[in-house]
Amino acid sequence: MPVWGGGNKCGACGRTVYHAEEVQCDGRSFHRCCFLCMICRKNLDSTTVAIHDEEIYCKSCYGKKYGPKGYGYGQGAGTLNMDRGERLGIKPESVQPHRPTTNPNTSKFAQKYGGAEKCSRCGDSVYAAEKIIGAGKPWHKNCFRCAKCGKSLESTTLTEKEGEIYCKGCYAKNFGPKGFGYGQGAGALVHAQ
Repeated sequence: MPVWGGGNKCGACGRTVYHAEEVQCDGRSFHRCCFLCMICRKNLDSTTVAIHDEEIYCKSCYGKKYGPKGYGYGQGAGTLNMDRGERLGIKPESVQPHRPTTNPNTSKFAQKYGGAEKCSRCGDSVYAAEKIIGAGKPWHKNCFRCAKCGKSLESTTLTEKEGEIYCKGCYAKNFGPKGFGYGQGAGALVHAQ
C-alpha cells in the first residue's frame, strides 16, 4: 500500500515538496516558488543556477560573491566595475595588512645544510608542500600577495620591483607612467601632481 502525503523536503523552506511542484537540483528537491537566488531572489532554472555548498544563486550573484575580483575582471573591454555587491547583502572580504619583506634569500645555504628556505615576506621557514617561487624567491602561499592591495598573486599576475611583488594593477598605478592619458582606461584624464 503506498504512503500518502509524503514527499521530499524542500531545500529552501524545509516543507514537503509534491511531485507536481518539484524542481530538482544537485540531488535536492525544491518547490518551484522556492527555487530562487539566495541574494537577489530571482527565479532560477537549470541554465541560470549556480551552486555553492548548500546555497543556490543566479550566475550573476554567484560571480559577484565567489568569482575573481580586482583589476581586469569587468564587464567587457576597457571597463572596471567597483560594485562588490554590498547592495545585495554581500559582505566584502577583509584585506590582510601587508608585512614588508625583511629576510634575504638563504636558499643555497639552507639546501646544503638541511634547513628550510625562509619566506621572503614573513621570514618563517617555507617547506616544499607550501612553497611558491616568485621573482626568484620562496614564499608561503598566504604570503604570495601584492605588497600594496594584498590581492593573491599567480605567476601570470606578478610584477616585481626592488625585491617586492605587486599585482599588475598596483604596479601600473604606483610605478607606471603618470600624466595626461595614462592609467585610467579609455578616454579618462588624470590630474598628476
